[in-house]
Amino acid sequence: MADNVTVVTEFILLGFQLPTGLQMGLFFGFLVLYFITMVGNLGMIVLIQIDSRLQTPMYFFLRHLSFLDVCYSSVIVPQSLETLGTDKTAITYERCATQFFFFTLCASTECFLLAVMAYDRYVAVCNPLLYATAMTPQTCLGLVAAAYAGAMVNAVIRTGCTFSISFCKSNYVDFFFCDLPPLLKLACSDTTSRERVIYLLAFLVITTSISVILISYFFIIQSILKIRTAGGKAKTFSTCASHMTAVALFFGTLIFIYLKGNMGKSLGEDKIVSVFYTVVIPMLNPMIYSLRNKEVKEALKKVLNGMKFSQVD
Repeated sequence: MADNVTVVTEFILLGFQLPTGLQMGLFFGFLVLYFITMVGNLGMIVLIQIDSRLQTPMYFFLRHLSFLDVCYSSVIVPQSLETLGTDKTAITYERCATQFFFFTLCASTECFLLAVMAYDRYVAVCNPLLYATAMTPQTCLGLVAAAYAGAMVNAVIRTGCTFSISFCKSNYVDFFFCDLPPLLKLACSDTTSRERVIYLLAFLVITTSISVILISYFFIIQSILKIRTAGGKAKTFSTCASHMTAVALFFGTLIFIYLKGNMGKSLGEDKIVSVFYTVVIPMLNPMIYSLRNKEVKEALKKVLNGMKFSQVD
């Protein structure tokens, strides 16, 4: 039996398997969303860098979130555009493993970073007098470095476990990028022990991040309830609203994909949800943080007015 095993050197991404007209419509849809994602997130990074009013811990973390969204989207969307636009569906084994690694790295880092941002809001709301001393540049840098380090460990182990599996049933991946559930369907060896490690790590990353977020917001809500005026409550809550929206969107989709009971049994459903968190959410984040944030809107207005005056001159 072992003699008949064929070593897989490339995978064929089946993508969305739509009629040609719908496929091209999806191509242009992905292209527009990717363009908006790049402009929005790179614009946010530049805006935070050049405006002195945005040189605070919250915007330091937001700049890293925008950077992650750029990377996160760039790991997936260009490959999808190539598949949709040229019908080139083959991806080498090495490229598939690389995509899988960086996808895991970006997703895990974003989980941890959203938890760090919740802690930042907790300190700002619950201990405002200690905020400047608690969230020093060194502390912020250390928290971000810890997020990247934890994500790196998860990405290395998850990629190692996945790509140490023998793939011999087929090389056709019924998905639009190299993700875990469709790859596991191609395994010709027992994957139980590896799956346990992979899903245990996913569980730890998600539950650790969510626990930090929930505990932080538990104390934040307690502090908000102690504020006597309705205006004061609304103003304090507004500083957390954007983060809460981003958390709900990101973790909601991750939990659906990775912790739902019928994992891997409905890849068509998984494709739709995966499009949402790999293509749509990275585009929405800069909008969420700019539309609901007075400081960002004022900084953007200042830049646009500066550009207008320079054109007049």
